[in-house]
Amino acid sequence: MKQPARAPQGKTAAPKAKRKASREDLNQQARERKHEKKHRGNASGSRANPAVQEQKNTQARKVKDPRIGSKKPIPLGVEEPVTKPVKVKTEKVEKKPVLSPQEELTQLENSERLDALLDRLENGEVLAAEDQAWLDQTLDRIDVLMEQLGIELGDDTEDEEAEEDMYRLLKGGN
Repeated sequence: MKQPARAPQGKTAAPKAKRKASREDLNQQARERKHEKKHRGNASGSRANPAVQEQKNTQARKVKDPRIGSKKPIPLGVEEPVTKPVKVKTEKVEKKPVLSPQEELTQLENSERLDALLDRLENGEVLAAEDQAWLDQTLDRIDVLMEQLGIELGDDTEDEEAEEDMYRLLKGGN
């Protein structure tokens, strides 16, 4: 047997509202809806002049300005980072004791390297550039020291004789 269909209980369908408004009223409502959509967001000037919020405990909590961001200072100029200078490890160079001109001259005259190089020159050998530079430097230093001490070689003789005298002076010690 078929039972009769029951009518839904509870909510009943509401009848459609009839248009009672005129065309002018509809246009006005549309303009208002459009104006509300268009003007969403904050009012003009709200960033520069924020609205003051009323708070119950004004003393306990200060009003924070929403425009202020980070408190970190920003460098305005180009600044190089301050670093501590790196200390370069230097080898300890033993300082030679300061010698008097007489002691230095004696030491140079007794130099074995100088004697060997002068012997090679007398034998007609050609010295390496390093040895020749050292020999010239040493002989120049000997000349300076001899001038400081007042020791003179015969300046009126020829250059070859002066070299021989110097050689004899260096070899003989006097």
